[in-house]
Amino acid sequence: MPTPIKMPALSPTMEEGTLARWLVKEGDTVSAGDIMAEIETDKATMEFEAVDEGTIAKIEVPEGTENVKVGTVIAILAEEGEDVGEAAASGGGAAQEAPKVEEPKEEATPAPAPAPTPAPAPTPAPKAGGDRIIASPLAKRIAEQKGLDLASIKGSGPNGRIVKADVEDAQPGAAPAKDATAEMAAPRTPSQTPAESEFGAPFEAHKLNNVRKVIARRLTEAKQQIPHIYLTVDVRLDALLDLRKQLNASLEADGVKLSVNDLLIKALARALQRVPSCNVSFQGEELHQYKREDISVAVAAPSGLITPIIVDAGRKGLAQISTEMKELAGKARDGKLQPHEYQGGTASLSNLGMFGTKQFDAVINPPQAMILAVGAGEQRPWVIDGALGVATVMSATGSFDHRAIDGADGAQLMEAFKNLVENPMGLLV
Repeated sequence: MPTPIKMPALSPTMEEGTLARWLVKEGDTVSAGDIMAEIETDKATMEFEAVDEGTIAKIEVPEGTENVKVGTVIAILAEEGEDVGEAAASGGGAAQEAPKVEEPKEEATPAPAPAPTPAPAPTPAPKAGGDRIIASPLAKRIAEQKGLDLASIKGSGPNGRIVKADVEDAQPGAAPAKDATAEMAAPRTPSQTPAESEFGAPFEAHKLNNVRKVIARRLTEAKQQIPHIYLTVDVRLDALLDLRKQLNASLEADGVKLSVNDLLIKALARALQRVPSCNVSFQGEELHQYKREDISVAVAAPSGLITPIIVDAGRKGLAQISTEMKELAGKARDGKLQPHEYQGGTASLSNLGMFGTKQFDAVINPPQAMILAVGAGEQRPWVIDGALGVATVMSATGSFDHRAIDGADGAQLMEAFKNLVENPMGLLV
């Protein structure tokens, strides 16, 4: 009997998703474990594996379709020995009607004016209605991150649609150069003219992806429902930087290079060990106090902010933390994190120091009760042994859920963190 393949729930909170890309086509044979599609959930873009073997008799939901409800039949699988045509016609015995498929709304992307001496360029992407480039939402986001011009990319998807693989293989700078003078002189068609707000300012509308929708909802709820208290300390980094330099010299042969962030992850975990009253979450009528330190680390991914987790960071060595963090950050940016790698965590760390941010207040990631916001290390006046000198100093701000953590407990945690960073040998035990 034909088997209906249904839209999976790839995370506990997923109710619907975008079928970003099919990796199989009708008539293909699949085995259990084969990757069939890429699905954009409310957290990340994830791969969908086959659980049975057979032949793809029919694809019910085209790639690029948004808001596909969990449980919707997206394809029909014919088992071994079954007639593929009959299986496709039967619909796998599914009683539900296939969802109405609407072409995703695309942004108007003007094609670049030809350069005075154009070099051979890739076949331009197909356009709908003569003025819109057809690309999946995921492909458009990746192209924007890489600085690619979609007009110069040839699509390999249905009807020439640009998909994720097309933009991943493309190189920045491959687009033909724009003639700024010709572009300014050329009249805009109505579809190319940016909309204007009620105040007259031009703008372009960008549809929110699932990840951005969840970020907006959760952070709004966090600020509305969690009484935040903020505590800031200035921390001298010189000893930590010296220790990092020594450790990297000794670990070079092992291919490990510690970042400052790796040491700060360990410092936060050790501080939570010293002040366990901050390793908690507010659960209505209960307060949950955790027995290990699972540190969620904020990573900026193309689809939005995500927080992969270093599990049991307080008991792991610095080299292991560094290796795991590099792997998780890479998977986060590629949209390959699995649910267990980003769901959970007992406390969070957000570091914007690499962008030169001096100090900021982070929003708590519920149901956690604290997040540590770390700014840039910079040369500042500092009293050293009773005399004014210069030291490398950073500001760190803890945001605490005041329902679960009192100000005095939060202050003890910030003091413990400061002491561990300024006396970093404690991170090695």
